[in-house]
Amino acid sequence: MNRKKKVMEEISGPEVEETGNDDLYEHFKFVADKGQQPLRVDKYLMNKVENATRNRIQKAAKDGNIHVNDQAVKSSYKVKGNDVVRVLFEHPPYELLLVPEDIPIDIVYEDDDVLVVNKPAGMVVHPGHGNYSGTLINALTFHFENLPSNSSNRPGLVHRIDKDTSGLLVVAKTELAMTHLSKQFFNKSTEREYVALVWGSVDEDEGTIEGHIGRHPKNRLQNTVFFGDEIEKGKPAVTHFKVLERLGYVTLISCRLETGRTHQIRVHLKYIGHTLFNDERYGGNKILKGTTFTKYKQFVENCFKVLPRQALHARTLGFVHPTTGKQLRFEIPIPDDIESCLDKWRNYSKHTTG
Repeated sequence: MNRKKKVMEEISGPEVEETGNDDLYEHFKFVADKGQQPLRVDKYLMNKVENATRNRIQKAAKDGNIHVNDQAVKSSYKVKGNDVVRVLFEHPPYELLLVPEDIPIDIVYEDDDVLVVNKPAGMVVHPGHGNYSGTLINALTFHFENLPSNSSNRPGLVHRIDKDTSGLLVVAKTELAMTHLSKQFFNKSTEREYVALVWGSVDEDEGTIEGHIGRHPKNRLQNTVFFGDEIEKGKPAVTHFKVLERLGYVTLISCRLETGRTHQIRVHLKYIGHTLFNDERYGGNKILKGTTFTKYKQFVENCFKVLPRQALHARTLGFVHPTTGKQLRFEIPIPDDIESCLDKWRNYSKHTTG
């Protein structure tokens, strides 16, 4: 028991609590919505847990690892409104067992309180299901000691960007900095600007997209915009955009975030009919605009090869320094893969419209 308590102290956080069973750790906890229609617990968890399979969930239930209202249930149990669903295992969640790794970090700015890094595309920000190593957090814990930990045990982290999005992130190096920066993100007082290449010609020179964002009811890997009677299923989200360059069948735009929902830019742009170029998760890795000519298809496929990820880059980040009170603003150039893709489109649009 002493050894167990020691482990718990090392990984303590609200998502890891000791349960009535001394041998189990909480991995997931969900409270069913008040209006939840009766639904089998295995189907319920399939919609909630990313990368889960029906077989794994049913095995967990068979092994007594799925509890509803503190009672182990079978996979056929029907989840109802306000039920508390928990998934428990004998080992702590992998993402809380942080292993420092000697991974290079592109540091844009550093002082005693904060660190601004340029995250490359392909790097996950923090450990999670299917990504337990090689993340920015693994790198940070190797290069910096005593980073402050937030409630999710993600040292120094006050915001995040997606795996295949490149660009700027600020990391807190002290408890004071973490509190101060977290408050700025909560109050929406930070400056965050992204550049995005999207499918289609955006008619307006600038505009604002407003739409409540939440988990897609049919595709648990996506988020979507809810409106009308279903608006309460999402959280308010606001994205401001401005056209930077029109390139025929695609448009380069600047997006400024007023809120920071998961996949916000990707979801909002798809919502207005301008899906991110080569965004596989949201369907942008198909030809959505253009001609049926074979040469054009080959051209787009070459663009996908040059830019094998979504065309999104966190270019600008601004915030108030937590101790000096000075306004800091950082800008990082568009990376080579997006720039190479843009050059191809510039050349193509010049020869097809000129």
